[in-house]
Amino acid sequence: MRVYHDSNKLVFGQKMSGKRGRIAIMNDMLEIIRNKNNKAKPTNIMYKANLSHEMLIEYITELMQKKFIIETKDKEGRRTYSLTDKGYKFLTDYKQMQGFLASYDLN
Repeated sequence: MRVYHDSNKLVFGQKMSGKRGRIAIMNDMLEIIRNKNNKAKPTNIMYKANLSHEMLIEYITELMQKKFIIETKDKEGRRTYSLTDKGYKFLTDYKQMQGFLASYDLN
């Protein structure tokens, strides 16, 4: 997990340029899945997280390798993604970390 320094402020999961960092993007993707009743299609994740198809595949692969999400296919072969318990825990811990940083005016 990266914490970037920006003129006396720490930005959790973001780069100094204002772009989202990897952790923030992963968090966004997991939140999108959770908010879709824990069953999101890849296209929906891609558009809502504002990712290219290439980046979507990269992040989906990483999230599955880390066991934050699982992939399921319906009868027609359409994919959906759901959070695992580990994915839910990440969302809780990420939010807690953001609160911690905010309590010290570091966000």
